[in-house]
Amino acid sequence: MSQAAGLSGLKVLVIDDSNTIRRSAEIFLKQAGCEVLLAEDGFDALAKITDHEPDLIFCDILMPRLDGYQTCALIKKSPRYRDIPVIMLSSKDGLFDRARGRMVGSDQYLTKPFTKDTLIRTVGEHLNRSVANSGSAGKGGSGSAASELPEAASATPGITLSFAATA
Repeated sequence: MSQAAGLSGLKVLVIDDSNTIRRSAEIFLKQAGCEVLLAEDGFDALAKITDHEPDLIFCDILMPRLDGYQTCALIKKSPRYRDIPVIMLSSKDGLFDRARGRMVGSDQYLTKPFTKDTLIRTVGEHLNRSVANSGSAGKGGSGSAASELPEAASATPGITLSFAATA
């Protein structure tokens, strides 16, 4: 578990409508030293991404309101957030599901239920890629965070989102 020491301070967002999956991932990631953010669905996640700018995102596929494919597509279409690794989570392990995840820009596909070792190894692999590529998760965009995701949302067919500014 030497890799876990290198994960200290890494900000990870877990998006899943299952409280059990969210809590399991939270426990495993916190034990590895990560800061963990939790979201119940894609809409909740988009707000947390703009507020907290995570280093890595785990995203369930089957969720109410905004599914994982739509959520991933919105993230990856945003110039500010597109370099954040998105790992799809699903209980399905089919070729079609994996291909669809790749089509919307996901970086990896993890089958549920996952083990602590698998989850930590996946985070470590993406952390190492980020460091090798640029030393950051590529969050250097211009403009306000609140204006980045709505543009991406309007570019996605069939999805219209509007975000209200909060004080």
